[in-house]
Amino acid sequence: MEIGKELESILPKDRIKTRLIDLVSYASDAGFYHLQPKAIVLPQTELEIIRLFEFSHQNSIPLTFRTGGTSLSGQSITDGILVDLSQYWDRVTIEEDGITVRVQPGVIGAMVNARLKNYKKKIGPDPSSINSAMMGGILSNNSSGMCCGVVNNSYHTTKYIRFILPNGKVYSTERKEDYGRFEIECPEIYEGIKSLRQSIVGNERLTALVRRKYKTKNTVGYSVNSFIDYNEPLDILAHLLIGAEGTLGFIAEAVLNTIADYPYKATSLLYFQTIYDACQAIVPLTVAGAEAVELMDRASLRSIEHIKGVPEQLKSLPETAAALLVEFQDNSQDELKSKVDKFLAVSSGISLINAPQFTTNQTEQDFLWKLRKGMFPAVGAVRASGTTVILEDIAFPVDKLGDAILDLQQLFTEFRYDNAIIFGHAKDGNIHFVVTQAFDSEAEIERYDRFLNKVVELVVNKYDGTLKAEHGTGRNMAPFIETEWGGELYEVMKQLKSVVDPHNLLNPGVIINADKKAHIKNLKDLPQVEEEVDKCIECGYCEHKCPSRNLTMTPRRRIVVRRALQNLKKSGDSGSYQQLLQEYQYDGLDTCAVDGLCATACPVDINTGDLVKRLRRENHGDFSNSIALFSSKNFTTVSTLVKAGLTIGDGVNKVFGKTTMTNLTGAIKKVVPAMPLWSEQLKVSNSASYKNKSIQLDNGTVGVVYFPTCISRVMGASVDGKKNTIEAFMSVAHKVGITLHIPEEIEHTCCGQIYSSKGFAKAYEHKSNEMIEDIWRWTDGGKWPVVLDISSCTYTLHHCRSVLTEENKRKFDKLNIIDSVDFLADYVLPKAQIVKKKKEIVLHPVCSLQKMGLVGKFQSIANQLAESVTTPLSAGCCGMAGDRGFLFPELTKSATHIEAIEVKCKEYEGYYSSAKTCEMAMSEAVGKNYESIVYLLDECL
Repeated sequence: MEIGKELESILPKDRIKTRLIDLVSYASDAGFYHLQPKAIVLPQTELEIIRLFEFSHQNSIPLTFRTGGTSLSGQSITDGILVDLSQYWDRVTIEEDGITVRVQPGVIGAMVNARLKNYKKKIGPDPSSINSAMMGGILSNNSSGMCCGVVNNSYHTTKYIRFILPNGKVYSTERKEDYGRFEIECPEIYEGIKSLRQSIVGNERLTALVRRKYKTKNTVGYSVNSFIDYNEPLDILAHLLIGAEGTLGFIAEAVLNTIADYPYKATSLLYFQTIYDACQAIVPLTVAGAEAVELMDRASLRSIEHIKGVPEQLKSLPETAAALLVEFQDNSQDELKSKVDKFLAVSSGISLINAPQFTTNQTEQDFLWKLRKGMFPAVGAVRASGTTVILEDIAFPVDKLGDAILDLQQLFTEFRYDNAIIFGHAKDGNIHFVVTQAFDSEAEIERYDRFLNKVVELVVNKYDGTLKAEHGTGRNMAPFIETEWGGELYEVMKQLKSVVDPHNLLNPGVIINADKKAHIKNLKDLPQVEEEVDKCIECGYCEHKCPSRNLTMTPRRRIVVRRALQNLKKSGDSGSYQQLLQEYQYDGLDTCAVDGLCATACPVDINTGDLVKRLRRENHGDFSNSIALFSSKNFTTVSTLVKAGLTIGDGVNKVFGKTTMTNLTGAIKKVVPAMPLWSEQLKVSNSASYKNKSIQLDNGTVGVVYFPTCISRVMGASVDGKKNTIEAFMSVAHKVGITLHIPEEIEHTCCGQIYSSKGFAKAYEHKSNEMIEDIWRWTDGGKWPVVLDISSCTYTLHHCRSVLTEENKRKFDKLNIIDSVDFLADYVLPKAQIVKKKKEIVLHPVCSLQKMGLVGKFQSIANQLAESVTTPLSAGCCGMAGDRGFLFPELTKSATHIEAIEVKCKEYEGYYSSAKTCEMAMSEAVGKNYESIVYLLDECL
């Protein structure tokens, strides 16, 4: 059957993905298993979900639901139909003044917390992947995390659930009438759950076993504690869905009880001589009231030593050392200090290497948590190329943790896992360990199998621990559920699956799996690919940052496809290789904004844009490279021609109507895809605004060299008749008495961004060197700072050093190149007299500000000039990428969609950013005029 055609009876064609590139790119999640789906579908409504269940049953094709794809045990991949919920299921509703929150499965956990922040609340589960993991996965895996323990995990904080069963029936525990309806409409499931409940509560030994097992974190198998926590079959089933990994039904919506988000926190990284010593500090810290106690062994600390900003002491620790990341939290400074002092009073009796030092600085705290939360991907990134990363998740009674870890380390030695590392939530006795190995031979697979069986024996039989504390059973531990729970409770789980999903078509092979070797089948291969991305372990932390995520691909999926191409090449499958390569051109290369925000979310700073730039370079022939280099050397002519074209286009609009050029270029683009699309935001700058404005600076003059970027010089005019960008910039400087020097003969200048992003290496190299030589001359050898009025141009110059000549590198190192945001915050506002303030304004921090760490400064400027300042929670890359939005307008439309919806919810007095082309993209999306923040100062000073 042609599954894509068949599915069109349920969904429109544009929400069904069956191309080779789609099937390949969705075959991986964050775990170490690999299955290629038959199709990917993106439903929007519950009715479509119900019809997908019907389709699954009629055609005996499995369904698997997936949100963020950050699961680690193989539970979000399939060889059936993959149902992607990440795009259309992202509604969040704050209720009861933040006491509860209503969520859909496709909203990111951190976004829910951001919405709750004003209420001083947060959701209970706090997994390290919360910035990327979505609520569907957080609920379906019964996520816990750093601070929530066993009390505030997904299971215990879920109040109501709305769900769809495989039979297509929809129920909500929020609706009283659904309890009776469930009994009438689903008698077999209703009676089956009652019977299974009785088999547990009627057996004191089983009841005691369940109670004991859930005193520690436990996500092995189904949440059988629901059988003794609840009486009504609908309540039992609803809470069985928490942790069921999408094998029993579809969670359409959930209402969660929130917990306090303490405003005051004190954080410290404590070092110990041995990991055993660190474990002995857990109880004193817990007694003192620590919310988080995170354990890291020496090997895991070594994996993050390279990260800029890590404490110097960490790099010189002895080989036996370990660390605890500790955090105290409370509602007041006094109460927080009391907790810290309580621990410090007993700290002398603990074998610490360093005297405890706690920080209350949020930036420092965030950095420490970034190190800890990124530890798994960071460890994976230092693996040997071609090996796979395996993360296991176990828990022991806290009083046995030190001994258990020592035994575990002996197993590492026995099975030659020399680079294995250990970290985790020590307060709960929950540790994660990472090993890396290749799965390229039967001997290697057999080694892992023997090792894992020894781990199972150690955890279950010797220490009475749990095999999966929070990462879910998946395919990874499915063969060992009976080992942990015993035959009777495993039989309960099997019967539960059978009665709810009798055809075994909902995420089959996950949790209940008769194959005792399931954990060593369908293993993921991570072949060596390009050096820019070879460290990637496909964790998916980057995906929510990507502007093309809802249009074509994400950084993770771009890398997955590059690895698939490598495997196809090795296997000699030239047909599939060529097809995939052809599809990659648009999805992987053309629609990548190369904005680099993926690197800000990546624990090992992988910038997939660097890979895309290189691939673009390799795609260019000699002729196109020579044309680019010629334009770079003759940029004055280029900018003159662009200006002429814009002037003609503006004239056409004036004569035939303001949408004429948009319609005309749109029509041409259908025939000639390379045709840029006209924007109503395009307005030609008047060159008189910057010519003949030069003021010669000397040693007695306090001034700044102002470099009006080519974008401002060509298209910096305001759409509403105000001053152009350059005039506004000079006006602001004049008002505070700052002398601006605009160099002469500036028409030939450009930062080189256009050549860099398009992969024209020689043209970029030429322009960068020319630019540094110009700035060196303008600033008299670096005596004065030079300021740019477009943030992306500033960022480009900041990062051009690698292509400079040795002489220009020495010059570059002495230059002070600052952004307009730096200039306004550090030079202008300290001297300014603010004569009025705006009431409410909204900001769009461009990618470059985020990468340069200037978002806080950008917001600070606005806060001084407006009574209320909003930065949208969904603010991200607009996808404009210089000119990419003109060439692929669908990219900017997709990238700005969510932010535009958020901004349109209310009216603002002003809309501000710091890069002209990004302002154009946001203006198109929101229908309001975004302009440089320079205009805000010009109006308020």
